[in-house]
Formats: sequence, C-alpha cells, structure tokens
Amino acid sequence: MLRNVLLKTLRDQRWSLLWWCVGMMTLVGVTVAFYPSIRGAEGLDELLEEIPEALMRAFAGGITDFISPEGFLNSQLFIVMVPFLFLVFALSAGSGAIAGEEERGTLDLLLSSPVKRWRVVAEKFVAMTVGITVLGLALWLGTAVSAEAVGMGLSLGRIAEASVSAALLGLAFGAIAMAVGCALGKRGQSIGITGALCVAAYFLNALGPIVNGLNERLSPFFYYIGADPLTNGLDPLHVGVLIGLSVAALAVALITFERRDLAI
Repeated sequence: MLRNVLLKTLRDQRWSLLWWCVGMMTLVGVTVAFYPSIRGAEGLDELLEEIPEALMRAFAGGITDFISPEGFLNSQLFIVMVPFLFLVFALSAGSGAIAGEEERGTLDLLLSSPVKRWRVVAEKFVAMTVGITVLGLALWLGTAVSAEAVGMGLSLGRIAEASVSAALLGLAFGAIAMAVGCALGKRGQSIGITGALCVAAYFLNALGPIVNGLNERLSPFFYYIGADPLTNGLDPLHVGVLIGLSVAALAVALITFERRDLAI
C-alpha cells in the first residue's frame, strides 16, 4: 500500500497545493492590477531617488526603475513576495518530508514496507519538486494573464524564465530543509535553521554591494535575481549553481538519513 511514496505524498498534498496556486495567482493578479495607475504617475522615479541606497537595496533589491513593466514586477513581486511564498512552501514541504513523518509517527509505516531509506528520501524530494514546479506554473500563468490584461507587453518566455528562477530558489532551500530534517529528525528545528539561512542569504545579497566585507555571490538569492531573468532571461551559470545546491543538499539528506538511528 505504501510502496509508492511519491504518489502517496502527491495525493496528500494535492488540496493544499491547489490553494497555494490559487493564492499565488490571486496575489499576482491584484498586484498587477495596480500597474496602470503607477504607469501614469509623474515624478515617481525622482521621488525614489531620495531614498537612501541601503534601504533600496534591502527592500527593493536596488531597483530604481518602477515605471517599466519589468521594473514594476520586479519591485512588487519578484524581489520579495514571490521568493517569500516559494520559500514558505518549500520549507514546509522539505521539513515535513522526513522529519514531519517522523514526528507524526508515520515514518515507521513507510519503512515497514519493503522500501529502502534512500528511496523514501528520493521520492519525497521528487514530490517536493513536483509541488514547486506546479507553483511555478501558477506564477507564470497568473503573471502572463494579468500582464496581458493591463497591456504590459511582456514576453511570455521572459515571464517563464523568471518563474523558473523562483522555483529553483525554492527547490534549493527546500532541499536544505529536507537535509536538516533528515539529520536532526525535528521539523521545527529544520524550519528554524533553514529559515534563518533564508533571512541571512536575503540580506547578504541585498547589502553585499554596499557593505565592505560582504559578498553577495555567496547568497543563493544572487543566483535567483542577480541576472534579472525577467529582463535578460536566465543565466546558465546561475541556474547551474541553484541546481547544484539542490543536488548537494539532497546528497546530504540521503547520507544522513541512511546513517542516523531513527526514533520510531
């Protein structure tokens, strides 16, 4: 009954994933609906130039163009809100994949059937990847439809590339959360540790260019938004770094879970 961990996990999360997608598309639609009023605003860029650079870096990613379609979407969605939603979803999925099952006492059911530990971790990772991919599709669809409705004139391909970049960021931190959960067996600790890493990585990327001693290239957020995929498309190197981080975290999860004595 429990031999296919992947299908079981997908079935368990189907309704929550549906509501996540609805929420993502609603957020995008409501945000984009404000663009016509911003597009016609005069003197907005000049006003924003008066804001200190440190604040602009911390809360707007250093963006100074809020009038163009790309600048508006980056500042209002892709700098903060989109990665925040992907990270919340990914941390929940990653921390609950193994540590959540262990705390609920259901992990022993998975392992009592003839399923090896590595396969449980691998299928949980694939299920998380599927969920993040579906959420990325919802982001792309919501942005594409909303942008077309208000006449932004954005490329569907560029929107897709920005959505892929957001999904890869979520997958990287989701894999880290899974690795921490596999190592410690505590969902709360997995969320706390990975969440702290997310916050540190965000501000490292935001403040790295203006604070001596900080290097934004050490942050996964740099490889998510540094090349501005909505404007310029995906950077293959940045994609490779995020995928490599996900694979490395998955390897840690596989090794630690295989070696750890389980409290079941």
